Amino acid sequence: MRISVFKLNEVELSIVRQCSGESVVVPYSRFEDVVETEEPQIYVINAGFSGFSHQYLKEQFAHNTSFQKNQIILIVDDPDLEDCFSSDTWSNIDFYRRPLIGNSLKVRISFHLQLMRARTCAQEKVEQATLIEAILSQSPVGIMLTHDEIAAAENCLEHFTINPMVEEIMGRSKEEIKLLSIADVTHPDDLQSDLDNLHRLNAGEIDGYAMDKRYIRPDGTAIWVHIVVAPISIPSEERPLQICYIFDVSERKKLEIALMESERSKSVLLSHLPGMAYRCEVDPQWTMRFVSAGCIGLTGYSPEDLINNNKLSYNQIIAPEYRTKLWKEWERILPKKRLFKDEYEIITADGSRKWVMEAAQGIYDTDGKVEALEGIILDITDRKKIEQELVYYNEHDQWTGLNNRRAFESLLRLESRSRSKTKRAIIGINLSTLHSLSTTYEFDYAQKVVHKISEEFKRLSDDNHELFNTYVNRFVFFVRTYEDKQELVSFCKEVSRRLKSILTIERIGWGIGIIEFGSIHARGINKLLRNLLVASEKSLTGFEDDMDCFFFDEQMELEIEREKEIILELSEIAAGQGKGRLYLQFQPIVDIKTDAICGFEALARLQSKKLGMISPMEFIPIAEKTKLMIPLGWKILQQAFQFHKRLCRNGFDFISISINISPVQLLRKEFLPNLMSMMEKVGVTPHLVSFEITESIFSSNYQEVNKILGQLKDLGFQIALDDFGTGYSSFARERELNINCLKIDKYFIDKLMYLEEHEAITGDIISMVHRLGYCVVAEGVEHEKQRDYLKKHGCDKIQGYLISKPVDEETAIELLSGYKAMKCDCQME
Repeated sequence: MRISVFKLNEVELSIVRQCSGESVVVPYSRFEDVVETEEPQIYVINAGFSGFSHQYLKEQFAHNTSFQKNQIILIVDDPDLEDCFSSDTWSNIDFYRRPLIGNSLKVRISFHLQLMRARTCAQEKVEQATLIEAILSQSPVGIMLTHDEIAAAENCLEHFTINPMVEEIMGRSKEEIKLLSIADVTHPDDLQSDLDNLHRLNAGEIDGYAMDKRYIRPDGTAIWVHIVVAPISIPSEERPLQICYIFDVSERKKLEIALMESERSKSVLLSHLPGMAYRCEVDPQWTMRFVSAGCIGLTGYSPEDLINNNKLSYNQIIAPEYRTKLWKEWERILPKKRLFKDEYEIITADGSRKWVMEAAQGIYDTDGKVEALEGIILDITDRKKIEQELVYYNEHDQWTGLNNRRAFESLLRLESRSRSKTKRAIIGINLSTLHSLSTTYEFDYAQKVVHKISEEFKRLSDDNHELFNTYVNRFVFFVRTYEDKQELVSFCKEVSRRLKSILTIERIGWGIGIIEFGSIHARGINKLLRNLLVASEKSLTGFEDDMDCFFFDEQMELEIEREKEIILELSEIAAGQGKGRLYLQFQPIVDIKTDAICGFEALARLQSKKLGMISPMEFIPIAEKTKLMIPLGWKILQQAFQFHKRLCRNGFDFISISINISPVQLLRKEFLPNLMSMMEKVGVTPHLVSFEITESIFSSNYQEVNKILGQLKDLGFQIALDDFGTGYSSFARERELNINCLKIDKYFIDKLMYLEEHEAITGDIISMVHRLGYCVVAEGVEHEKQRDYLKKHGCDKIQGYLISKPVDEETAIELLSGYKAMKCDCQME
């Protein structure tokens, strides 16, 4: 038997051949080429979008008797096409919906082949009963036979002849099926349509019908089937029979549902896409074959404008500066079969620019040759705008609008990659003195001054002098090239002139540091910035001083290395290493009236293994700056308390000990509880301990500091204000302080050596301090003339080289043994 195939592509033709068994498959592209024959055959015809139209098929079927007496399978894409061929007229037509599935199609072709053979056998008067039984038992499709009037009258399955495949499809045995009606096994949504067709068939209104329906299995699940119901005449049967062919199409239905859902999802996705999807040729013009409707919203052009480059190519929409770059990127990735992703700008129909992100890939044939490009192009203009704003905020100071430290470091990294050896320089302007304006007035006032300065500096900025606001109250000029140092100095003088015009009224100074360099390495950027800070801090001056700029040089480098070595030593000591390197010396304090030692001041000393003896004036500020003063301060307190305990064991339990305390340690919330715990363990009483603080401690956190001092006084400690007369305090403020004693700075004591008695104000200071209720200690007493003056004017205590230089513990105890000692009373009643 022959199968004539019309207008199927090579893939589908191959599937038909695989499903045809021993039948001969003959492909045709036109109906005119068919040679009519009396041999029964099946026509498989492409009635889809790529095949024949339904109108043309109707014309061919009407005029060609071969189509009317043979079976026809129409391959369709659109299920609505089935309605174009009424089952009344075309009962020999069956429909198969794409895609072609081997097993399913094979069953369908096998069925029609058997049907044709059955008809042939009937016509040739073979033994119909044997043939029918063979068909029923061996058919790969379900078959039910009954007399038409029984089916119409009873609507039950009792008198149906049922083959094994029906049992398999329905999931029931033959006996179970015969106890049920059509309604019992048919899905409610499909029942009425099935019964209506059946009644029309029995009434002679139609010659047969076909439909998709669902059977309900015993477990409640539904199975999709395609049924074909038609009358069949058998000579041995007096009454006409009806035959129902049942095809299991559940897999096809799953595919159809999945395909419909996929198409729906794609449709929803494309309709909501902030851009467009496309398929184009592999050419530099991006010749479009398909463009989604989002094209008009993205580009301002309709899809029709772009398809086949009708009005313009997509390449013309791409901003010119990106075209070559994008094409080269496609040429690079296509041979490697990689995904394409890039961001670029397009020019829309109204001339505006948009940022887009394209994600795409090549489409390859079985030989690996690129057939097309497919992808999506999304509008990311809003995202780019936000990114650009974030970059701006990330690299600019919001108050001055100048490039900030991040931008400056990026510039330095860029310069490091250039490997240029041109002479360049960085000029750093240090305005940290502006901090005093914030404390004296308010933060906004200081910020307004900074803004005014930045506006002046902008007038100095040009292509060769790029300006940055690198930190709070710090500016930097990056000088790209210069002739000599004098050029840099002249520029700095102009900077100072402009600063002076603004800061004269504020009476504060500034610092300017300069670093010269040729090449720069990325790893050296942090060091470069540190050196610039050091140079600018070195040049910091007061308002009354001459302003100068400092070039970073080898000496500063040595000072930095020295500071690093000191920090290393202090860190080791804080960690419990280097025992004996941080130690105390003790300078006696003498009651001027009795000439008796009444106490000692504990003075910290640092013996470096590499640098030798280091002055407290050098290592204490470093310790405070690095916060190492906190652990070191506890070590100093421990040593001082141990010394006092030794004094007590030697019978000098009335001698007091004065200890300098750092504000870094004093302001720690755990200071008081830890102090009392340490004193309790060592066995020292508070009334014999005096804490010395400097006037600078009150420059900030005045209320907090004074509160802590009050708590110490309440616990019995003595509080002395050190270096009085050279710092922050005034007599108006002194009355408010929680202190017991003032120590007059050596500056006033030294003046007693060359001023006449009536010219010196030291006596006035002593008198005023006494009126405030405090005792007075004079520091730095080195001559008898000084002691005589102080004694005459009522000073309470003195200390200095006239009595003794600072000494170790052993010498201090020897001084007490050979020197008169007495109880020290620092209270003024």
